[in-house]
Amino acid sequence: MDLSLNDTQQLIQDSARDFVRGACPRDMLLKLDRDPAAIMTGIWKQMTELGWTGMAIPEAYGGTGNSMTDVAVLFEELGAGPVPGPLFSSAVLCARILLEAGGDALKKAWLPRIASGERVFALALTEAQYGWSADGIRLAAKSLGADFVLSGTKLFVHDALHATDLLVAVRAGTGISLMRVDANAPGVAVRALDGFIAGMSEVTFDKVRVSAGDVMPGAWDSLQRAMLAATPVLCAYKVGACKTVYDMSLNYARERTQFGQIIGRFARVQDHIIHMVNYVDSARWTTFEALWKLDSGMDAAASIHVAKSVSSESYMRACDYAHEVHAGMGVVREYGLTLHTKMSRSLYHCLGAPKAHRKQLETALGLVAA
Repeated sequence: MDLSLNDTQQLIQDSARDFVRGACPRDMLLKLDRDPAAIMTGIWKQMTELGWTGMAIPEAYGGTGNSMTDVAVLFEELGAGPVPGPLFSSAVLCARILLEAGGDALKKAWLPRIASGERVFALALTEAQYGWSADGIRLAAKSLGADFVLSGTKLFVHDALHATDLLVAVRAGTGISLMRVDANAPGVAVRALDGFIAGMSEVTFDKVRVSAGDVMPGAWDSLQRAMLAATPVLCAYKVGACKTVYDMSLNYARERTQFGQIIGRFARVQDHIIHMVNYVDSARWTTFEALWKLDSGMDAAASIHVAKSVSSESYMRACDYAHEVHAGMGVVREYGLTLHTKMSRSLYHCLGAPKAHRKQLETALGLVAA
């Protein structure tokens, strides 16, 4: 298994690194955290011009058809910010869902527009009984002739605040279907949830009509495949974030003095730094092993479940230890560590919590019946 970057991936890494340093300095990220709407009028246009919105979409549908590892290299650098925005939700997760579950008409209608950045999609799956399994989906679609009507609420919807379109998971008949809903349609209301990353929202549907052509029936298996394939890219974002949290802590431990010496000489501070090293390494190696298997056409399910479990825990715990190193400085908003603290909590459950992935790992390894 060779996890070194090829020439294309090196170019992607360099381009993304320059973008984060130039377009997303700390002051800008702090502003976007307070003013999420500025994401779409600022950095989103630059992302589309760089072609990032089409990387995970095949050339037949207007994208560039990059490998998932290529896409992950990009997201590892964005995680260093952490750079917010709907790039993952729209151009990776929802694009993959349309590829897996959508018919030819839906793919041709929407994938080129996602690839160009013209349309921004978000997945509305979770509800009050929070969970990423089919059991947690209670919103029912009522038939109205050939069409359907939706009334209900989706919670903790990532990037709904930026979305032009929503892929809504609903109960229709005896199974789970997906429905494309215009985010600006009559009856759709989006409310930002305070305390989470920019764009995390509650979405309410009040007698929203959905045409039959926007319905993907019996889509649960396809949805699971899409989420599984997109998960390592999200993990890569957390890898980049872990590395930055570690770098911030290491640099601070080398510079901050207390009792006449730098705090990096204190054994307890060194313990915290070592923990962070372990978290960075475990997240990186599990993530890129999963990506290697995915791009090689191997059965990657078990490795993806491990990567998601490890990377979510690693990002959150790395932030915890970073605050131990920084003490009071860590909670100063202008310093920037709290951006990662909030991001690590907001993404912890996205696409399934570590506990859920460990349970799925048992099935993937054949330890329990599916």
